[in-house]
This record gives sequence, C-alpha cells and structure tokens, in this order.
Amino acid sequence: MKTLNQKTVLLLFSFWCLLLSAQPGNEAVVGTIQGKVIDKNLNQPIPYATIVINDGASKVITGGITTENGDFLITDIPKGNYTLKVQFIGYTTYSQGIEISKKNKDLNLGTITLEEAAEALDDVTIVAERTTIEQKIDRKVINVGKDLTTTGGSAAEIMNNIPSVNVDQDGNIALRGNQNVRILIDGKPTNIDASQLLRQIPSTSIKKIELITNPSAKYNPEGMSGIINIVLHKNSNIGFNGNVNLGLNYDKNARFNSSVDLNYRTGKINFYGNYGNNITKNLNAGFVFREDQNYRTDFQFLDNNKSHLFKFGMDFFINDNNTVSVYTNQNLFDGLTKGSTDIIFLNNDQSNLTQDLISDSDNLGSTYNFDYKHDFKKEGHNIELEVDYNVFESDSDDDFLFIGGNNSLPNYNDLINNERKNTTINLDYVNPLSEKTKLEIGYETRLRRTDNDYESTLFQDSKYSYDRDIHSFYTTFGQNFEKWSYQLGARIENYEVEAVFNGEKIFEDDIFTVYPSGYLNYTPGEKNSYQLSYSRRIDRPGLNQINPIREWSTPRIVSLGNPSLDPQFTNSVEANYTRKLEKGSVTGGVFYRLINDEINQVLIENPDVEEGQILTFDNFENNSAYGIEISSNYKVTNWWSFNASFDLYGQTQKGVVENVNREVDAVIYNFRINNSLKATKNLTFQVFGFYRGEQEGVLFKTKPFYFVNTGARYNFMKGKGTASINFNDIFNTMRFRFSGDNPYPQNGQFQGETQTVFLGLSYRFGSGKNRKASRKRRDNNEKSGGGIL
Repeated sequence: MKTLNQKTVLLLFSFWCLLLSAQPGNEAVVGTIQGKVIDKNLNQPIPYATIVINDGASKVITGGITTENGDFLITDIPKGNYTLKVQFIGYTTYSQGIEISKKNKDLNLGTITLEEAAEALDDVTIVAERTTIEQKIDRKVINVGKDLTTTGGSAAEIMNNIPSVNVDQDGNIALRGNQNVRILIDGKPTNIDASQLLRQIPSTSIKKIELITNPSAKYNPEGMSGIINIVLHKNSNIGFNGNVNLGLNYDKNARFNSSVDLNYRTGKINFYGNYGNNITKNLNAGFVFREDQNYRTDFQFLDNNKSHLFKFGMDFFINDNNTVSVYTNQNLFDGLTKGSTDIIFLNNDQSNLTQDLISDSDNLGSTYNFDYKHDFKKEGHNIELEVDYNVFESDSDDDFLFIGGNNSLPNYNDLINNERKNTTINLDYVNPLSEKTKLEIGYETRLRRTDNDYESTLFQDSKYSYDRDIHSFYTTFGQNFEKWSYQLGARIENYEVEAVFNGEKIFEDDIFTVYPSGYLNYTPGEKNSYQLSYSRRIDRPGLNQINPIREWSTPRIVSLGNPSLDPQFTNSVEANYTRKLEKGSVTGGVFYRLINDEINQVLIENPDVEEGQILTFDNFENNSAYGIEISSNYKVTNWWSFNASFDLYGQTQKGVVENVNREVDAVIYNFRINNSLKATKNLTFQVFGFYRGEQEGVLFKTKPFYFVNTGARYNFMKGKGTASINFNDIFNTMRFRFSGDNPYPQNGQFQGETQTVFLGLSYRFGSGKNRKASRKRRDNNEKSGGGIL
C-alpha cells in the first residue's frame, strides 16, 4: 500500500503540474524587437550596425546586425528587462532600456539615430589617432589615422603598413602577392603609372584605403587580384574648416612635404579643396654580381622630384531629392634623375663600361568629374549619372652617355611624349523592392585613347597608338534575412581594341564576355560573421606590357612590350570569418584563384647586342594561386593597442629564360604589427614591425628582410596642434637582396634611403559641426605593368 500511495501521489503531482502549465498566462513569454538605424546628420541608413541586448548584469542575451537598409529584427527574446545597444565604428553608442512582457512582447522602436563620434575640442575636429581596419561584405576598409611611422611620407610608405599589400623597391604594388591590381584615386583611374602615383601622393592627403579583393558585378572586372581605392580627404563640415601639415624627412638627402585641407559649407553649397606636395631627393643604389664571368654591375640613381596634388570640388544640395557634385584632381610632377650603371670586370679592367643617365621628365594628370543623383520618395530608391574625364600628358628627355667599353657604344638622346585620355560614363539605378530585397542595374562606357611618340638620335623614331572601347551592362539582386544575406550578379562587356605602330595596324580584337559574381553572408550573432564570395575577373595587358617602344634599357638588357598579348581571365573564390572580441576583432580568410592564359615576363636573347637580353611579356597556360590572411586589432590596456596581420600566398610562377620554359612554386609570406602606446593624454608612441620571408622566382630568389619603425606624437594648444617625430628602419635592414642560377649564376642587392628621421607639425581649425556628405565611389581603373624586380 505504501508503494501504491507513493505512485498515486506522484501521478497526482504530475497531473497538477500539467494543469498549471496549461493555464493561460503561465506560458513562456518570447518577444521580438525591430527598428531602423540611420545617420543623424545625413538621414541615411547605416548597414551592418551591431545590435546588442544585455541583461541587468551586462551579459549578452542576443543580438544581430542591421541590413543594407538599416533595418533590424531580433526574435526569441525571453521575458525580462534589458538594455538595447546600437554600435557602429565611428559613431557614439546608443542605449535604451526595454521590457519584454506578456502585454508588451513585440516592440517596434521606430527610427534610431546615431551621431558621429567626432570629439570636438574648442571647435576643432580631431582626426582618428590610429588606423582601424573594418571588414565589410565586399571589401576591407583601412581608415588611415595619424600613424606616426608613415607621417611625412607618401602613399607608398602607407601601403607597406596595409594588410595584403606589398610595395617593392621600384614602387611596384602587389595585392595578395600579385601585381595585377587596379589602383584608383577617389574611385577613379588617373592614367598615371601606379609606381609613380604612389610616390606623388602625400600620406597626409589620404583618408582611407579600400581593398576590394573580390568585387561584385557592379564593379569594373579588371584586376586579377582586385582593386585598391585610395580615398583622399574631402570635408563638408558647416562653416569654415581646415587642416595644415608641414614636415621634413632626412637621411642622406632632405625631403619636404606639406598639405592643406580646407572646406566651407553654408546652406545648400559646400566648397572643398586639398593641396599636398612632396619635394624630395632620394638616392637608390645597388649591385648585381655575375659569378660565371666575374664582373659586377653597380647602379646608383639620384632622384630629384617635385610633385603637387590639387583637389577642388563643390556639392550643391538642390533639395532633399537632388544633388549635383563636381570636382577636379590635378597632379603635377617634375622629376630629374641622374644615374650611373658601371660594369666592372674584376679580371680585365680594360673592358669596364659606364653608362651615365640624365633624365628630365614632367607630367600632368587631370581629372574632371560630374555627378548627379536623384532620390525617389522610397528610401534607397535612386538613379545616378556620373561622367568622368581624365587626361595624362608626360614628356621625358633622356641622355645616355658611355665611357669605356672600347668606345663601342655611342652616346644618344631619347625624347618620349605620352598622352592618354579616358572618358567614363556611368548610369546606375537602385531599387529596394522590399525591406529585404534590392535590385541594382547599370550601364557603363569606357573610352581610352593613347598616343606615344618616340624620337632618338640612335634608334628608329616610332609612333604608337592604342585605342580601346568597353561597353558594359550589369545587374545585381540581393536579399537580407534575419541571419543570412546573399547577392547575385552578372556583368556583360563588349571590348574592342586597336593598336597602330608607325602607321601600320599591328593588333586588333573584339571580345564579348560575361562576368558573374556571388556573395553569401551568415551572421548568427553579434560576435561572429561568415562570408563566401565568387567572381570572374579579367586582366587586360597594360600599356607598358604591349608597347613595342623601349621602356628602359641598360647596356645589356632592354625592356619591350608585346602587342599581341591576350588578356588573362581569373575565377576567384574567397571565404572570410570575423570574430568580434570584447576589446577588438580578428578576421581570417582564404582564397583560391584559377588563371587562364596567364601573363608573365620572359627573358630572351637579344641578337643585336653581345650577351644582350630582351625582357618582355607572353601568355602561358592555365595556372592557379591560393592564400590565407589573418588580421586583428586589439586594445590590450587603456594605454596599449595594436593591429597585426599575417598573410601567405602560393602560386606556380611561369616564364621563359634564355628561350627555356621555367616553372617555380613560389610561396610569399609577410607579418606586420603596429603598436600604439599612450603615455599621457597628449603623448603617444608607436612601434611598427614588418617581416617578409624568402621568395622563389623565375629569375632569382629574394632573401628575407625586416624593418622596424618608431614614432612619437605630442598634442598641444588644446588639441589644435600636433608635433611628431619618427625614426624609420632603425636597424637599416630594409634592403632587397637576391640570388639566382638562371640564366646564369648571379647575386645582388638594392637599397634606397630608408633609415630616415622625420619632424612634423600639424594645425587644425574650424567648427566641424556636421558629418561630410556621402559620395559614391566607382572603380574604373587601367592596368600598369610591373618591372623586372
């Protein structure tokens, strides 16, 4: 009976619990929260803002991110009292108390406005103290702060601090280990050779750098490894605002730089201007030792360059729905290079030969841009017309003088004139079909005209013209769900090209191609984000890759282009993962590229010169490349924070050396770390370290190297003024060393003036009361080929 009673009591208790749970009002309450996040000043949605819901102990309960339209929806929130926070980089965090209850379980918070976190000191806008890295769905954005180790330098110095980017001793830029990359200024091509352009832009004129490694169908498909977009400063703060920078950099020679940023906004009109300059002397020297014939080639070049960069523009806000913007970039360059190439035979000095070079060059790159945008009544629904025209004109006068060598080489003079014109017209239409769906369609035409004139007292005069027309149409379609989002697109292009050399048509082509792309994004919570993307891209031969006129020469090597080069196509797949930490974030990614008709350098025999060689380009069979990248930023303490990155890339490099096909499995890896140490409120120190591993190439193997840069900054006059000092390459280790066995045993080394000391002053003034107007950036770039090293 006792056992029976226990069973009876247990059954009655269970039945009573079931009754209680079935009573109205005792079910588990689960609620939802929705809303929209916009910029307070621009009244525009903020995509990918973080939504966090904390309990009373500040423990994260759930969260999410906003869509492209700034909307958010958080579901499955248990009953209780919480704090909702909205966070986005560069904005002040928004907080609000909320309650989920039976009577109040589905909350619509309406529109939440975020205000830009620009700290004001006596009406002065403070620029970010350090560089931050932001991972977006289709690009990585590096917001360039006042990094002490690049202050006073050029864009080339900044690039070596950017994850995934490398700049060699000749100024050639590579993205993910590949020089087939598009360089844009404010989203536009400039017609200036990339290596020269990076040396002409002052670092203080740069606001941010965008790395678009897998662009969507909306973007120009040129560039096998992607796009690097350099965005210059442009302000539209209410009233009159400005920033002035002065600097002196010194090693063996002095380098001066300065910049001025001004803007004035009143009512519906905003005027802005930017000026920056670099006045530099820089010595580059090195040697190549050929072991089999026991002779050494010494190089020494002194560059005396002056560059000036101007940007002027105006925005006219006609009304809430219509905006007209115009701007111009003017880039002036004047360069004088004096150099000598000495071939020294260690066992027979009577055969020694010296080539002296005096090169006087100047160029002007001009960009003119018009933009009109109309916003329809529905938010995010707009149409935009943009017309961009740029022209590049350059002249060079090169004198070559020879001493020794049994007087077998005559002196000669080269006069080279280049003119390139680009016209780009974009018409874009965006329509958010619903809160979760967006359609984009557009048309673009790109017209390029290139004329090169070459006159020589020794070689045959030549004229070369290269005309190219590209017409394209694109469409993209995307949807956003609670945790998932995707975008699919395709770009259709018709490409026509015609090349004429000395009045004779030597090449023409007409290609119709489709470029698909796709993105998939998964964000299960506020701390984790996953991305997968695919795109097909093209790398059309650059002007110096197809130009049959000599690009440069030494007594034994001449560089020529190959007019019959075919474009190379790339299919690229990329996956990324971002983890947000309490005091920072970590991003990791992998990619794989399949390359068709790959373009590479070849070194062939020159029948006109004893032991002479011709460096040119040719197409090869299919190839592949892969890579892994890891980057992070973390605030260790209130006084110490750092950015760090590691990247590794692998590819089978192909080439022709002495008429023999060669293949080399090359692996490149780099490590960077930038430490920021805050001693006091006004005094900050920085230490930047870089290491590049050994790399195997078709012609030679480059040895590993490292360098360390340091700097300090002090703010005064209540934040209006800044004094800075830096000491770069403190161990004098930033040098390019190589060795090789093909086509003959050799080794060498090159180094510029890298161990420099910089002193700088900066002064800011103005009101800084309104965030700058947004502006679409478009990437339409042209190819610039790489050099031998």
